[in-house]
Amino acid sequence: MSRSKHRRRGGKVAALAVVLLLVVAAAGLGVWRLDLVDRWTGGPSDEAGDPADVPPPDGLELPDPAEPDPLLAASTGAGTVVDQDAVAAALAPFVADEDLGPQVLVAVAPLGEGEAYVSGPDRVMPASTTKLLTSVAALEALGPDRTFSTTVVDGGDVGEAAGGTPSGVRRVVLVGGGDPLLVREPVAPDAPGTYPARASLRELATATAEGLRAQGVTSVEVAYDAGLFTGAGYTPAWPASYGPDDVVAPIGALWADRGRAADDEDEVVADPALDAAAWYAAALAQAGIQVVGDPVAGLGGNGETLAAVESAPVEEIVERLLATSDNETTEVLAHHVGLAAAGAGSFEGGAEGVRSTLADLGVDLGADVLRDGSGLSRENLLSAGTLLGVLGLAASAEHPELRAALTGMPVGGWNGSLTNRFAEQPAGLGTVRAKTGTLTGVQGLAGVVQDATGTPLRFVVIADRVGVDDALDGREAVDGAAAAIAACTCSSTGSTGSTGSTGSTTSPTDAPSASP
Repeated sequence: MSRSKHRRRGGKVAALAVVLLLVVAAAGLGVWRLDLVDRWTGGPSDEAGDPADVPPPDGLELPDPAEPDPLLAASTGAGTVVDQDAVAAALAPFVADEDLGPQVLVAVAPLGEGEAYVSGPDRVMPASTTKLLTSVAALEALGPDRTFSTTVVDGGDVGEAAGGTPSGVRRVVLVGGGDPLLVREPVAPDAPGTYPARASLRELATATAEGLRAQGVTSVEVAYDAGLFTGAGYTPAWPASYGPDDVVAPIGALWADRGRAADDEDEVVADPALDAAAWYAAALAQAGIQVVGDPVAGLGGNGETLAAVESAPVEEIVERLLATSDNETTEVLAHHVGLAAAGAGSFEGGAEGVRSTLADLGVDLGADVLRDGSGLSRENLLSAGTLLGVLGLAASAEHPELRAALTGMPVGGWNGSLTNRFAEQPAGLGTVRAKTGTLTGVQGLAGVVQDATGTPLRFVVIADRVGVDDALDGREAVDGAAAAIAACTCSSTGSTGSTGSTGSTTSPTDAPSASP
């Protein structure tokens, strides 16, 4: 396969003349709409009005519209069989591409039940495709409608013995509820790129001030409680450089703007909970309440709630984290899964909770290794069966609560982390919907794609031995593999299919037991 090294893209696709209407159905599932795209971009402009309302110029006669013949019967995915030989032939040039290195896992399966084509190692380093596991587990363990409250509670009067603070001063405690998208300042709900809606510390401070004044309180001490989660903000399963290099913020139950500095979103703060409390205290002072001293760590206890703000629901948070590959948000959700399913809001609890929740859903990770929720850990190892299994769950008619894990994945050439992809693989534009997976040495995609018959298929393409100098070309090869499936007649309905010599078949939810 010929391709010049480090070939740069021509930039974002100028126009995408594809309206994606992908049918996701496993035994009766309805049409999958791409409403998320409009929500992310603020929706299509309607300033010009509806073109259908514009009358034709004088003298122009138009024929009555005729009912067009269907180009392709919509497929529900029921009874789909993967053509093993066709898949092997379509993917062979990319599996052999030297830019992907010596270890490439590829897998293709029907959207519903059916045998999968699998070729490559038993397990690979999944990078951010791990977020699919966390998303499905969060939707199941927490529920798609679950929200997270950031509250301020009454801590009672502060006596002089408490740090010398004058008696008669009221203590208020800012209690973190694990809202991963809490921000400092309010964000306009219709602003482009701000889906879903965010709760803000400014609104919380304003509401607190109103409540305090109603009680005749004008002077307070601010404390903060971030004790919902336990353990360190970083896991030993991450390289020690992640913190100093601002790769990811310390994970906790209380922060603002994902633990990033107020004046530089690329800089993480050392103590996100203290930073959020200090910003909240300043906002409270600006709202007319005297704040005595600096914020101190404390416990919310059972104090009366003075004010609260609520996060977006989990399903909307999942859609955002998948489209943008948000590491911090994913880790917070994993901690919540740990609380719900394993009794511990920590990295270890999150991994255990995700594993047990998926097992209850029928996806047993077996000998797979899971160290975090985001895929930043280089110790993670996942099988094709695991990734195909969670994709199948998200598409299943039996689990509508998991649908956001499917709708949240970005679309090739359209939005999120796939916006600038597939410029040189047009077959993938609008037909590939997948979670990206990128670390040093890792390039991958896992998601769904329509083949040339319009049949939706699950797929995985991950290479985890990519040379550092081959990263861009390796990514292009991965995109080419996904586009090759889109251009391939890789499925049939109601037939047995053939078994290719270069791959093997496996149940989509079976995790091979052999170690790599």
